Amino acid sequence: MTDRILDIAGEPRRLCIRDRQLVLQGEDTDVDAPTVPLEDIAVVVVSQRRVTYTQAVLSGLAECGAVLVVCDERSLPAGMLIPFQGHSLAGQRLREQIAVSRPLQKRLWQQVVRAKVRMQASVLHVTYKDDAGLDALADRVRSGDPTNVEAQAARKYWPLLFRDATFRRDTDSGDSLNGLLNYGYSVLRAIAARAVVGAGLNVTLGLHHHNRSNAFCLADDLMEPFRPLVDREVVCMAGDFGPSMSVNRETKGRVLRPLLGRVCYEGERRTLFDVFVRLAAALAGIYAGERADELLRLPQSVNDFAG
Repeated sequence: MTDRILDIAGEPRRLCIRDRQLVLQGEDTDVDAPTVPLEDIAVVVVSQRRVTYTQAVLSGLAECGAVLVVCDERSLPAGMLIPFQGHSLAGQRLREQIAVSRPLQKRLWQQVVRAKVRMQASVLHVTYKDDAGLDALADRVRSGDPTNVEAQAARKYWPLLFRDATFRRDTDSGDSLNGLLNYGYSVLRAIAARAVVGAGLNVTLGLHHHNRSNAFCLADDLMEPFRPLVDREVVCMAGDFGPSMSVNRETKGRVLRPLLGRVCYEGERRTLFDVFVRLAAALAGIYAGERADELLRLPQSVNDFAG
């Protein structure tokens, strides 16, 4: 699976297709316009407001399994187009998803939350040599997380991460820290959604997330343990540029670096795209009753990731 991410910012562009290539024309001319093979594209993020598309661009990206993320005037993600890829077992997968028992969903969510809190603990430990007790807190996550350890960990984690007791996570905030976190998470979400659809699963049927206005519940569930990869990069950038850094081409490029790196997964170095493909396939196998251990191979430490 390809892992190329295009971030279209800067000058205005007109996107079109020519000979199975995505052409990024300038506003007034297509002379020397850069081109990218459609088959090489995984995610396209459009934050430049003056970008136009042809229908062939949208259908071409979808046919090749790429995800399109569009941003608002603040360069924050506003929407996403995912491919409706055919899968030979899609109907069967859907029936299995619908039929999955609530106890199994809770056990799987326990694994997700435990891995997320361990990853948050590892970010604090790598950054400040102190995990603030989050690693021990992860051991207290029970099936379904009835005591909401996820929220308990978050209340400790965010003020400590940025050394700011007033910091609050805000998905709608335009401040630099939240803006860069939101940007990184949107690309991570696109990677997860792409893998879920490719495995023949329905991305709207989540393990835990179930907001009826959220069309990507399962992707949001599976990406949770990977969010700290973005967190770590943003806190490093805050140290390099200061907390007042802006959301621009350079900082957005930095946010993507850990998502393009490799992880030690099942004994091998793999891209994050490949990890999500395997994770989605494992979940499909659990739903089908093909994996008796019911274990999702989730990350436990940011030390496992390297550029």
